[in-house]
Amino acid sequence: MLTKQEVTDAFINANLEEHYNFLEEDLIKLANAFIEKARPTIALEERNACIEVAKAYNTLVADKIMEVRSK
Repeated sequence: MLTKQEVTDAFINANLEEHYNFLEEDLIKLANAFIEKARPTIALEERNACIEVAKAYNTLVADKIMEVRSK
């Protein structure tokens, strides 16, 4: 979960077209909803990146990571 400050900073730095004035609690709920929605995609991308690094060093280790993580 993000802190209130992290949410505020992200919102301010989002370069929105207009100046929006959301309640702080709504921003936190919205940010955390986006995080939860994106979490599986982020995890898959991270997993694939780890497998690529492992393949560069040891294909047997990479194969085992793919086997374990696919369960």
